[in-house]
Amino acid sequence: MERVRGQYSRDSVRSILIYERVAGVGGDGSVSDQREILVGETDDGTDLHLPVVELLTGRGFVTGKSGSGKSNTASVIAEELLEAGFPLLIVDTDGEYYGLKEEYEMLHAGADEECDIQIGPEHAEQMASLALEENVPVILDVSGYLDEEVADELLRKIARQLFVKEKKLKKPFLLVVEEVHEYIPEGGGVGETGNLLIKISKRGRKHGLGILGISQRPADVKKDFITQANWLVWHRLTWDNDTKVVGRIIDTEYAELVSDLNDGQAFVQTDWTEIDVRKVQFRRKRTFDAGATPGLDDFERPELKSVSDALVGDLQDISDRKQREEDRILELENKLEKKNKRIETLETELESARDVSSAAKQMADALTGSNTVQTQLPADEQRRLHDELHALETERDELEAALAEKDERIETLEAKLASRTETIARLREENERLQDRVRELEHETEPGKAAPESASTAESTIIQAGGDDIEFGYTPFAESRSGNESAEADIDEHTTTTPPASAIHEDCFDGEWINDRLARAAGQSQCTVATARKALVVLARNEALETATVADSVERSTVAVQSLLSELRTEGVLDRPAERTYTLADDVQAELNTVANAE
Repeated sequence: MERVRGQYSRDSVRSILIYERVAGVGGDGSVSDQREILVGETDDGTDLHLPVVELLTGRGFVTGKSGSGKSNTASVIAEELLEAGFPLLIVDTDGEYYGLKEEYEMLHAGADEECDIQIGPEHAEQMASLALEENVPVILDVSGYLDEEVADELLRKIARQLFVKEKKLKKPFLLVVEEVHEYIPEGGGVGETGNLLIKISKRGRKHGLGILGISQRPADVKKDFITQANWLVWHRLTWDNDTKVVGRIIDTEYAELVSDLNDGQAFVQTDWTEIDVRKVQFRRKRTFDAGATPGLDDFERPELKSVSDALVGDLQDISDRKQREEDRILELENKLEKKNKRIETLETELESARDVSSAAKQMADALTGSNTVQTQLPADEQRRLHDELHALETERDELEAALAEKDERIETLEAKLASRTETIARLREENERLQDRVRELEHETEPGKAAPESASTAESTIIQAGGDDIEFGYTPFAESRSGNESAEADIDEHTTTTPPASAIHEDCFDGEWINDRLARAAGQSQCTVATARKALVVLARNEALETATVADSVERSTVAVQSLLSELRTEGVLDRPAERTYTLADDVQAELNTVANAE
């Protein structure tokens, strides 16, 4: 296959031809689902290929302690996607991805002089347009911004523009975010940027926008993000809190195994293969390793490829326009300061003029009251005093008019501020109403809600709050598992028979004997108690089932259900007779028999 790293033309027709030829786009504009990239080798010596569409549009999570190979894995995936002609945007928090420019033409944007262009939040829309509409790969280097709020605002605006534009374009595109725990922490509050990244992880796939989060500490990443992922890469982890996350998401046995992985090795967990977990050795990246720990050897920066001057020129125009606006603001502020000082001076002069006016009036009164004194004051002196008094009074009137105009301007600004404050309050009220609606929808999915009468025969649609529509159907189970439906079992007072499948339902797992254990397991796995009861019903109607089968039955991802089953096993509700296979614990089965037969 021909390597495509050529100039990124502004000619949209040529961009489309490049995209179709390299990415395998069909005549209807769809990307072939058969495209795969080679990233490493499994433990049994088999090459590991990952599907391009799943990478570009899916939700990924790569983790591992420093030096374990997580950034190398992210770079390998980026290299293969760039090699195939797919653009992406990498949020670089440590300035370690510019080495990709050794082989690929990428726009390196940030705050440092080493970047191709220095940008700010005002460049957000243009950056999203370059990445999505002109197929320009971007390294968004946020490591050089001294003000963290500026870097946060820049990422938030670019991510929002990507999400908005993808609603129309529907083009497979991957957003890579390093140190994702800084934006969506598990313990602290999630800001506006973090909420936007979670929104992309939940809803971006339907528009073609995928996200890959990278972190050294999975325990510090909000679990909602991890459980939403449909492909995960677990490199070496040693801290107890981190290995516990591995045990909950994969299985308890991997909590110990993950700490023994070598550099570059990882457990790869995906939703699109029958093999849920594979041990993989990722290859070393081809490009310069800018993130390597500095040593005593001489450091030589490689020769990097540059992007089109026209692209940088467009962005520079925005910077120049922003600079001109800032210069104009500074100029106006200086003029305002001078005018304020002039007002202070005139107010002082006005006060002096009032004193002179008072003295002149007293003098005039004295002159009119005594002909003797009046004859002693020359007429030209009287005229001079009168003219000076008139000039001072005119200047006083002008000053008072200027002050009145300034007060009017202040009132106008205060009115605008009050209007904005009112708008913000209204938006907050609308947000609270939406949150109340979300809680109502979640409440409707809790146990105890009666199912529709037609649930046993008709297909229905569940709309989950913040999630995708899930179509499902109810299939009636056989009233009995054996052909001897008319046979009656001899039951003595010490024996409880296994109830028929039709007698087992979710209410059988609702009681003091199991509720607390279900609540703890659901809380640790990010699944609901209702999902846990559904899973137990499925297992109760079968002797033993694998995780994938249970996941299909409860309409949840394999990753989420695996974490749930692992927690249920920890609570003593389930046993694991074989690897990734679960069944009800004996005491739970006995209690279930009692409850079901009593009904």
